[in-house]
Amino acid sequence: MPSLSEAYLSHPVHLHHKHQDFNSLQELPDSYAWTQVDEHHSCNNYRQGVPVVDLNDPNAQKLIGHACQTWGVFQVVNHGIPMSLFSDIQRVGFDLFSLPLHQKLKAARSPNGVSGYGRARISCFFSKLMWSECFTILESPLHHFLQLWPHHYSKYCDVIVEYEKAMKKLAGKLMCLVLGSLGILKEDLQWAGPRGEFNGSRAALHLNSYPSCPDPDRAMGLAPHTDSTLITILYQNNVSGLQVLREGEGWVTVPPLSDGLLVNVGDLFHILSNGLYRSVLHRVLVNRNRQRLSVAYLYGPPQNDKISPHVKLVGPTRPALYRPVSWSEYLGTKAKHFNKALSTIQLHTSINSLFDVNESHNNSFRVN
Repeated sequence: MPSLSEAYLSHPVHLHHKHQDFNSLQELPDSYAWTQVDEHHSCNNYRQGVPVVDLNDPNAQKLIGHACQTWGVFQVVNHGIPMSLFSDIQRVGFDLFSLPLHQKLKAARSPNGVSGYGRARISCFFSKLMWSECFTILESPLHHFLQLWPHHYSKYCDVIVEYEKAMKKLAGKLMCLVLGSLGILKEDLQWAGPRGEFNGSRAALHLNSYPSCPDPDRAMGLAPHTDSTLITILYQNNVSGLQVLREGEGWVTVPPLSDGLLVNVGDLFHILSNGLYRSVLHRVLVNRNRQRLSVAYLYGPPQNDKISPHVKLVGPTRPALYRPVSWSEYLGTKAKHFNKALSTIQLHTSINSLFDVNESHNNSFRVN
């Protein structure tokens, strides 16, 4: 079975701009100046904000299902991840992104690669650049960390290994809860494993840095997009910036919780749920005074297993809305069609107009 890295390599995107040393910029270059940052107004009414679910709550499964159906995103507390691990992964991120640019470039991605230091893959779909940098880990970080810290790489590798292990365990638990909220048991998915351990699953880890910006009102940290995943688990650190698009409300800021993690529905779970759970459009804004660090765990199925609307969610009044697709194949679709990827695999049934979940994604943001 090919690795996730090979799946990404087989569907390259081409980023033509040079890497930027953000610390050397006193003014916002025109290449980073966006003109439509507030195309959808921002809503900061936290009382009606993204749901927070306590995983120790007996009703957690029901609450998660409601959040997935109405928001496509929720935050979790009492998730079992020790705070010390968040401190450790935060230290790795800050140490990495504070290196001089020439040092970071020693671990730069290959022209068609995704692992290592670079920019978001979605950059190629926009004419303006994003005020951010990222580091992606698909398998082992050893090779790249040897280039960054020849004498101290092991302590950083150990943190990544421990963090990925904890995230995989949590992702399996969350998958069981999200599936259960739809009436789907782990036994109903062959790739879930006999005990719901999801051992065949694949994941990528993204460390993201959004440096302080001299003109944040005209800059974009990460442009609006959905994730190709089943679910994404995000550690926000303690600096605000993430926003999700809420129908009827505009962009809603997701305030970081010191003891919480954010979970959002990705495109593949949107397909598995037959459109009941919407993959949420999200973006990241930057600020003038503080660097923002986040760590995203992108969780998916075995890349060659087909994901399709589950049989329990298909019937005479709700036919399957999407054709089966593997993660590897969908990565290629996403690399070509970006936020219109879901519509390219949508089946043309007679009642699709009742469940046209893609329209808001496709029309939500125009390229400058």
